[in-house]
Amino acid sequence: MNYWLMKSEPEVYGIADLERDRTTIWDGVRNYQARNFLRSMASGDRAFFYHSNASPPGIIGLMQVVETDLVDPSQFDASSHYYDPKSTPEKPRWQTVEVEFIERFPSLISLDTLRQNFSPDDLWVVRQGNRLSVMPIEIPVAEKILAMAR
Repeated sequence: MNYWLMKSEPEVYGIADLERDRTTIWDGVRNYQARNFLRSMASGDRAFFYHSNASPPGIIGLMQVVETDLVDPSQFDASSHYYDPKSTPEKPRWQTVEVEFIERFPSLISLDTLRQNFSPDDLWVVRQGNRLSVMPIEIPVAEKILAMAR
């Protein structure tokens, strides 16, 4: 099992939405490196849910990857912000995964707290200027985050 960090703005889709829905596809990723990380995921992998563009931003919960290698349908929707006119059903450019809610942490682990506990090499989200919405997390770092959450 691998660990990941996946960002979403709480006004767009937050942990409360996932808790209500129980599962969702993680659509709208339009960065090739983040897309490649999505392609690397396996069923059973765990992902930290990170509220971005929030006050404060931080890790708020945990989810599990339940299905991989899904075609992101938003790339074909001309009314979507994530529409990609170069993508076709025969040659889709964007894949995604389905995730399932596991838990909401008792309190958010803020970006400031993460910066105090991890180096930029340990946890990419604390790197200055990092805008990736999907990133890997090494198991020892994930275990430390889980300990902090509980």
